[in-house]
Amino acid sequence: MSNNPIGVYIHIPFCASKCPYCDFYSITADEGLYDQYTNAVNKSIESWLAKLQRNVDTVYFGGGTPSVIGAGRLGSVLSLLNGYITEDAEITVECNPSGVDREFFEGIRRAGANRISMGLQSAVDSERRALGRRAGIKDAANAIELARQSGFSNISLDLMLGIPGQTQKSLGESVDFCVKSNVTHVSAYILKIEENTPFFSMQSTLALPGEDEQCELYLTACDALNTAGYKQYEISNFSIRGLESRHNLKYWRCEEYLGVGCSAHSHIDGKRFYYNRDISSFINGCAPVDDGYAGSAEEYIMLALRLTQGLTQAGFESRFGREIPRKIVEKAKEFESFGLAVCDENTIWLTARGFLVSNSIITELLMCM
Repeated sequence: MSNNPIGVYIHIPFCASKCPYCDFYSITADEGLYDQYTNAVNKSIESWLAKLQRNVDTVYFGGGTPSVIGAGRLGSVLSLLNGYITEDAEITVECNPSGVDREFFEGIRRAGANRISMGLQSAVDSERRALGRRAGIKDAANAIELARQSGFSNISLDLMLGIPGQTQKSLGESVDFCVKSNVTHVSAYILKIEENTPFFSMQSTLALPGEDEQCELYLTACDALNTAGYKQYEISNFSIRGLESRHNLKYWRCEEYLGVGCSAHSHIDGKRFYYNRDISSFINGCAPVDDGYAGSAEEYIMLALRLTQGLTQAGFESRFGREIPRKIVEKAKEFESFGLAVCDENTIWLTARGFLVSNSIITELLMCM
């Protein structure tokens, strides 16, 4: 059992409305259900922290749209964590530009939150409407300013790539908006059409960029963000140096975190477990579902290769007491010849083009174990 601080992820499964591309577990609800769920989260957190007796150095409220339940309920969760949170903890709250005001930002700032992750998706209103987003870009700019005025200096924006109607020009407008807004972090994800979404059933009618166009949009975003000072540190994440998402890095470094709430996953003491995508069962105190062991060499390699830092000999040896298997290094050198990876005696990492086909590369590398 490690004594290192853990991260805590709290899933808030509520949204004002469901976006047509979203496959995350979320529902619409009323104030009564907000209260029931918050009480269940608080009860679960109390139980887990009493059992684990571990300090917490990152907290992340994700969803859904955590901001819809209000600053008071989010603050009640943080108040339970206060006795465990380290002095320098990163505490993130996700929100959308619509439905947030100064009172909300000031409330969660007083409660201890120090980082905002905002779902921008696009700075072009026609693209935002195609994604089912309620707020216009002026609302987004206003929300960013209100967050900053309320004491938040660490603000992240989400961008989506390959969305209906998107072009190189419109993507440039979205990147420019992020840069001019002086945010500290940008997450840029390629849209994936998930089976259980409205977009899946209507994809033939959507003006989606083709696969080659998607790739070029991704490479354009990588180049533009890096040029603007947002250094890529993971497949889809860019930040001002030193302001990477510490919570998300726990996932990619195969470190420990506790997930609380329906659909939340955990990695604690070498084991993985999760709560079902069922709000009623969580409110009624269901136990999490066992999901096997965590931290194998294969899993470590897979996650490390999501990072621009890559897979290092030092990191692998420190964790497993042996060198990276020679066959993996030899296979990685084959990808290097195609410009998809870079290898030296100490590190294997993927290039931006390699990230575009990372699943295939990682699968082939792991077959060499």
